Amino acid sequence: MPTFPIIDTHVHLWDTDILRYPWLEEVPLLNKPFLLNDYNKAIADVKVEKIVFLQCECSFEQFREEAQWVTQLAQEDIRIQGIVPWAPLEKGEEVKSDLEKFSDNKLIKGIRRIIQFEPDMDFCLRPDFIRGVQLLEKFDLTFDICISHSQLKNTLKLVRLCPNVHFILDHIGKPDIKSRLFDDWKSDITELAKMGNVCCKMSGLVTEADHLNWRKEDLKPYIDHILDSFGFDRVLFGGDWPVVLQASDYKRWVGALDWALSGCSEDSSRRIYRDNALSFYKL
Repeated sequence: MPTFPIIDTHVHLWDTDILRYPWLEEVPLLNKPFLLNDYNKAIADVKVEKIVFLQCECSFEQFREEAQWVTQLAQEDIRIQGIVPWAPLEKGEEVKSDLEKFSDNKLIKGIRRIIQFEPDMDFCLRPDFIRGVQLLEKFDLTFDICISHSQLKNTLKLVRLCPNVHFILDHIGKPDIKSRLFDDWKSDITELAKMGNVCCKMSGLVTEADHLNWRKEDLKPYIDHILDSFGFDRVLFGGDWPVVLQASDYKRWVGALDWALSGCSEDSSRRIYRDNALSFYKL
C-alpha cells in the first residue's frame, strides 16, 4: 500500500433521494445512496488527501443540480478539490452558456460527457460535439474520455481535432480484460499516447475483468502497457468508487495496483498516486 497520502481522481458520490440515476435501476448493488461517510469506510486505512468527483450520469436535465450538490459537499469535506460535471457538449456553440456558468465555480476542473453509451459509433465525430469539446480550451476545462475499447479509433480522431484541449482517458479505455482481448487495444493506446495533450487514468480495471474471479496477474499486462506508453508523468490513480464494488473492495484494488508498481521507484509511484493529479486537474 502507498506509504504517503494519495489523491483519488475518480470518486463518485450520489444520493438517490435527491437526484435520479436511471442506470442504477439495472445495477441493484449500487442502487442506493453512496455518500462521504460510506467512502470513508470504504478506503479503510488508505490515506486519501484529496478527491476529484466525477459526474455520475444522473438524469441529464439535473446536471447543474449535481454540480451544485457536490459543491455543497466540498464545504463539508475539504478533500473534495475538483469536480468534473456532465455538460451537453453535443450542442456545439450553444453549450457556451453552460460552460460559462460552470466557470464561476473554481472547483470545476473539467467536463465528462460519456461517449461509451452512445449507439452511434461516430457520435464523438459529429461536428457539433467536436466544437463543444474544442470550446473547453476557452474555459480552461479538461475533458474526461469515457469510452469502450471499441471506440478508441474514433477517439484518436477526436483528439487530433482538438489539439489544444487537455484530455484524460478514463479506465485505460475499458479493455476487455475478462476475455483477455489485448492486441487491438494495445495498438490504439500506443497511438493515443503519442499525443502529448492526453493523460490516462489508472482506474476501472477490475470492473473490466472477471468480477468474481479476477487476479492481480490478469491486470498487470494492461498496467504495464499503459506505463510503457504514457510513462510515469501522464498516468493518474483513480479509485472508481463505488462502481468498483461490483468487482472489488477499494483496498483490494489499490493493493493490486501497488503490487503491479512494486518495481517502480517511490518517486514514480508518487507521481501516479499524487503529483500528476495536482498538475492535470490544477488542484
